[in-house]
Amino acid sequence: MSTPQSATYAPGSRILVRDEEWLVRTAKPTPHDGTMIKAVGVSEFVQDVEATFFTKLDEVQAMRPEETVLVRDTSSRFRQSRLFLEAVLRRTPLPRTERGLALADRFLLDPLTYQQRPVELALSGLRPRILLADVVGLGKTLEIGLILAELIRRGRGDRILVVSPQQVLEQFQRELWTRFAIPLVRLDSTGIQRIQQEIPAGRNPFTYFKRAIISVDTLKDAGQFGHHLDAIAWDVVVIDESHNLINRGTQRNELARRLAAKTDALLLASATPHNGDKESFAELISLLDPAAIANKKDYQASDIQHLYLRRTKISPEVRDQIGDRWADRGPSQAVHCAATDAEEQIFTELTEVWLAGKWSDEAVTGQGRLFPYTLLKSFLSSHKALHETVTARRKKATGTERAALDRLAELTSAMTDRDSSKLNALVEELKSIGVGKGSPTRAVVFSERVPTLKWLAEVVPAKLGLKPAAVRVLHGGVADQDEQKILQEFELEGSEVRLLFTGDVASEGVNLHQQCHHLIHYDIPWSLIRIEQRNGRVDRYGQKHQPQFRALILTSEVADAKDDRTVAEKLLAREEAAHRSLGSVEAVTGLYDAKIEEDRLVKDLLAGKTVEQVYDGGFEVDVMAELMGEVGSAPVADDVPRARVPKLFESTRDFVDAALQEIYDDRPEDAIDLRREDELLTFLAPDDLVHRLSDLPKSYLKAHEEGDDLRLKVSFDRKLAQRKLDQARQSKTPMWPEIAFLSDVHPMVDWLVDKVLIRLGRQQAPVLTADVSGPVFLIQGVYANRLGQPTVVQWMAVSGLPDAPTIRPMDEVLRDAKVGPAMVNRAEAISLEALQSLLPQAVDAARGYLDGKRAQWAEANAEPLRRYEQQLDRFQQDSLKVAQQEKQRDKVRTTVAEQGDLLARLETAGDPLLRVLAVLLPSPETAA
Repeated sequence: MSTPQSATYAPGSRILVRDEEWLVRTAKPTPHDGTMIKAVGVSEFVQDVEATFFTKLDEVQAMRPEETVLVRDTSSRFRQSRLFLEAVLRRTPLPRTERGLALADRFLLDPLTYQQRPVELALSGLRPRILLADVVGLGKTLEIGLILAELIRRGRGDRILVVSPQQVLEQFQRELWTRFAIPLVRLDSTGIQRIQQEIPAGRNPFTYFKRAIISVDTLKDAGQFGHHLDAIAWDVVVIDESHNLINRGTQRNELARRLAAKTDALLLASATPHNGDKESFAELISLLDPAAIANKKDYQASDIQHLYLRRTKISPEVRDQIGDRWADRGPSQAVHCAATDAEEQIFTELTEVWLAGKWSDEAVTGQGRLFPYTLLKSFLSSHKALHETVTARRKKATGTERAALDRLAELTSAMTDRDSSKLNALVEELKSIGVGKGSPTRAVVFSERVPTLKWLAEVVPAKLGLKPAAVRVLHGGVADQDEQKILQEFELEGSEVRLLFTGDVASEGVNLHQQCHHLIHYDIPWSLIRIEQRNGRVDRYGQKHQPQFRALILTSEVADAKDDRTVAEKLLAREEAAHRSLGSVEAVTGLYDAKIEEDRLVKDLLAGKTVEQVYDGGFEVDVMAELMGEVGSAPVADDVPRARVPKLFESTRDFVDAALQEIYDDRPEDAIDLRREDELLTFLAPDDLVHRLSDLPKSYLKAHEEGDDLRLKVSFDRKLAQRKLDQARQSKTPMWPEIAFLSDVHPMVDWLVDKVLIRLGRQQAPVLTADVSGPVFLIQGVYANRLGQPTVVQWMAVSGLPDAPTIRPMDEVLRDAKVGPAMVNRAEAISLEALQSLLPQAVDAARGYLDGKRAQWAEANAEPLRRYEQQLDRFQQDSLKVAQQEKQRDKVRTTVAEQGDLLARLETAGDPLLRVLAVLLPSPETAA
């Protein structure tokens, strides 16, 4: 078989292009231009320059291992050789057959097995394409960060696109950088405008940023971005709150399909991943694996168990690990508010006229029957909300309806703030929990109605002795930049914000728990799902105080009045009971979409049912119970597997310290003003490192400016980095942590790896003396698939030359030879000619070893491919049985062909890349 070009250009190897030497960063086949190689310059003229080459457009010359030039390492303690070997180890992607985690404990977060479990699932599949369906609060962003980091380590996370709701852009970006050191360009409205100003008109903005986060609403405009997305391939696409993608035919669904077709890894995240409809959920699953479900109307949990993971707080593995990192929630308190006389008049009007059907000259049918409940819910929020609803309806009403609306408008206009029972109760509740002048206590108040939110923000502060600046209002009409700023201010301990009045725009994905554990429902959504989502803003992983929930329940003495006791209070109690016994409300609702749940409830109330009858009577078909109800409920005893990753340095700190000394000739203090203090490093970032940080927000870079330079402060100490992160949250205004945690995927570590790799001359390998009995050639061997992804990576130590070549694992030999910081370089005279003559034989021995093992390794790589091939056969047979139209059958055949082509590209192909890394030689003094 011919060698796939991408296998020749493995990451970390060197190539010659345009008479200059380059270090390969990534290599991927393209449909028309050969292999796309991303590289960084090595030779003097192009040193540190980043470039992209295509093998059909440029003459790219790979280095032959037999032509490797051996050179003595004269550095102290053979530091150059040890650093070079470590850099090659770090730069080489882990093979596809390595399923274990390589970086599980290298980040600024608690190493919890349940949060690592999704990484295990993602790495176990044909491709990393999974749905993270954990319930609210378990830490899906952290799970995503862990997966992204592992994919980066595997060379499969170079180009990342995160798509999320607008309100969590800032939060997501900060979590990925501060905890994992993964930088994302935030493309909100301001970011898009900046891009359009900086790049030529008509150019694809996504070619300028390899890692970006953008809101789904910004990106869904196919007319503006569709052709750009179709022209770009991603390594990873993350879609947060992915339940918003379900409805086929919508812009969001079309966006998801575009992205799913253009990425290797696809991570979908949602605590409510479906709407209860089995076919809709199948559509979502088809984004991950088009051949998972043959019949969208009839499938089982076993058909898709390899594609999703769902746990609740009471799932054994979660419950056993969270400890004191997530305080148990307190009871949901129903605060009864007896209606005032003015409110009773409105209750009377709603009961006797609207709910009795006397508001129209004609019989009310269809959707018209729901409008009285719209009025009722508006009033249960506030008289202000009811007045706005009435005013909007009056514009097109006539006859009896107009007269009835006029009466409601008259009653609402006559109400004053003193007539609002809920307002008075809210103020008393806020006072009772300590919100007021000079107090640090904070609370979030939810309401479904914008008029209610605006009114509360106007009248409540003065009643509590708070300045207007202590209050923020958030709803769907707030600009995206203001929205993110409001949420961030509420999370800052040092800010003056004490009250957040918000609509349900903040009920999904938003963290409100850092400084707050009090939540008040000013009005209750008629949906258990929405109540759970609201409560999850403060009841989530990392909450140190017991979450406290209150709901204001407006009560009436009017006969047959449907006050808050009719629905809201009962839903409040049911959500609490479901949370404590089941971990989630889904099994209680039978539905998984808040709007559908509320619409069904209203229709059942119209039919004369009570809330108890609606929720206790069961449901016609709870089709999703089997799929979602038991996932993650069984105890999991096994730890997440760890990858075997050879290393020459005990820690990242040791590698960074040695690399800085090597690169700057033992004087980094002078070259970059390096300062050390225990686990803290500060230094002036060189220009080529600054360039690698350009994806970070300007606010982050500006915070680290020192004159015209950028001073970076990094630490290897988790406690210090966490303390600095906590201090940043204690500030009065949004700020970044002063110190960054130096994870293994931090751009600085990546930069050091490249700098170390280019220290050696063109195709050179160092020679060092060690505790060995004869020459040992250290050789890397890599097999790849047609996508350029390594399927086998072997680190070989070849000894016994020329007569009896022996191959041993390189890490074992390095350990036995005592290659490490305790080595002594005596600068002994070494004859390289004899070694150089043995080098071709060492390469032949390594090649022979790889050839002999190829069938065994190919089988290990092919086994999951074969399983999927069998799945494809079943999918085709079963799908064609249920397909009734030729168009459907054509779609099945197309899917099978596309997935079959993917399988072919994932097979190990071609000859291996061989690379001579170094030679160990016994000391002449020892040999003598």
